[in-house]
Amino acid sequence: MNVIFEIPEELQTHVMNQVQTGDHVTTIEYVLDLVMCDRDRTLAQEKLVSLLQEGLDSEAEVVTPEYWKNLRASVLQGEM
Repeated sequence: MNVIFEIPEELQTHVMNQVQTGDHVTTIEYVLDLVMCDRDRTLAQEKLVSLLQEGLDSEAEVVTPEYWKNLRASVLQGEM
């Protein structure tokens, strides 16, 4: 599938500047990088929403000083 579109001159200049910095070899490489970053951002956002919903759907736990102590201990054990 070929996608052909026009972008305003100001944005064309920006794209060309990005290519000239050496980060991307061609304009299409730059555009593909943007599309992949957008896809990754969308997937990360969907995962976050899913995890938040999972938390909302889970059983509530009473948060006490003991809870924080145990949580802190389990996190610190995972770092070692």
